[in-house]
Amino acid sequence: MEVKNNIILALDVLNMEDALTIVENVSNYIDTIKIGYPLVLSEGLRSITEIKENFNCTVIADFKVADIPETNEKIANLTFEAGADAIIVHGFVGDDSAKACMDSTKNYNKDIFLLTEMSHPGASMFIQKHTEEIAEMGVKLGINKYVGPSTKLNRLEKIRGIIGKESFLISPGVGTQGGDPKDTLKFADALIVGRSIYLSKDPEKAVKDIIERIKS
Repeated sequence: MEVKNNIILALDVLNMEDALTIVENVSNYIDTIKIGYPLVLSEGLRSITEIKENFNCTVIADFKVADIPETNEKIANLTFEAGADAIIVHGFVGDDSAKACMDSTKNYNKDIFLLTEMSHPGASMFIQKHTEEIAEMGVKLGINKYVGPSTKLNRLEKIRGIIGKESFLISPGVGTQGGDPKDTLKFADALIVGRSIYLSKDPEKAVKDIIERIKS
């Protein structure tokens, strides 16, 4: 997988007008968009379809799917039918639930990202205790795309050590949550950046500033 400038935009806005304007402003620098529940619950799955049709970009659906296998597969199917290229799936619900999403990716020729650990402080209460086991489970299942936190570089390094150099690792928490772009890319393949870009008065400049920090 290739991500332009190693930056994925987390487009967690609440309406299509704002979404389209922001993506237009950064489209020269970013070609991968992460769309989650805020936009989809506000505007429906058509938000994925519209972003794809307007910008011909890669769309990762960040639904953190975490249900029984039958429900997981239905969610993944609907997501891919809307045009998403990949879906983010929680690992803590076990291998059968992850496999259900994998089955869907095979049917639609799409991808799955396994979420090993989240970037917020509360993740240390429960998920962090099983991060390494989740990553190991993903490797056993043959998953080669993962999500790990930029706000905890020691955790990110451990995840990378388990999944190996050949797997693709994306990392949220850069910017507003405190993750450093350059340090994160020592272990991750791409940064997930949201508020630092979409809340900026000048999203294009915000992206260019991040690119400069990576190169410095």
